[in-house]
Amino acid sequence: METRELNDHDLAQLLTLYTQLHDNDFPTIDSRLKDIWCGILSDTNHHIIGSFVDEKLVSSCVIIIIPNLTNNQRPYALIENVITDMSHRRKGYAASVLNHAKQIAIAENCYKIMLMTGSKSESVFNLYEKSGYNRNNKTAFIQWL
Repeated sequence: METRELNDHDLAQLLTLYTQLHDNDFPTIDSRLKDIWCGILSDTNHHIIGSFVDEKLVSSCVIIIIPNLTNNQRPYALIENVITDMSHRRKGYAASVLNHAKQIAIAENCYKIMLMTGSKSESVFNLYEKSGYNRNNKTAFIQWL
């Protein structure tokens, strides 16, 4: 297993993996999508982490570092789009991408990492808790636009 930040050549594999995230369709790779991808890759605060097995992307998460004016002006981080390929679950790949993301947050001097999940699965909650997250300190609210 190799865990690293994704690069320009990983887009198709990421989009394939994302089809398992909320039943997303595979999008058309057009100029608009390529512009978004280039913007993500060039944003020093936006990181997409992946775990690869035999060069196949099997797990990924996004971590975004957010500059902040509180907590001694230390940034905080937000994790989103945690996904592991259905045929590779419960093998430690999600824990690996989450740990890699945590190392980025530490290197950026973040004071906290926030993660929300839409899952109701206790096994998903256990994964996050084993990775150092807790579900007791904050309450999350979402407003869909």
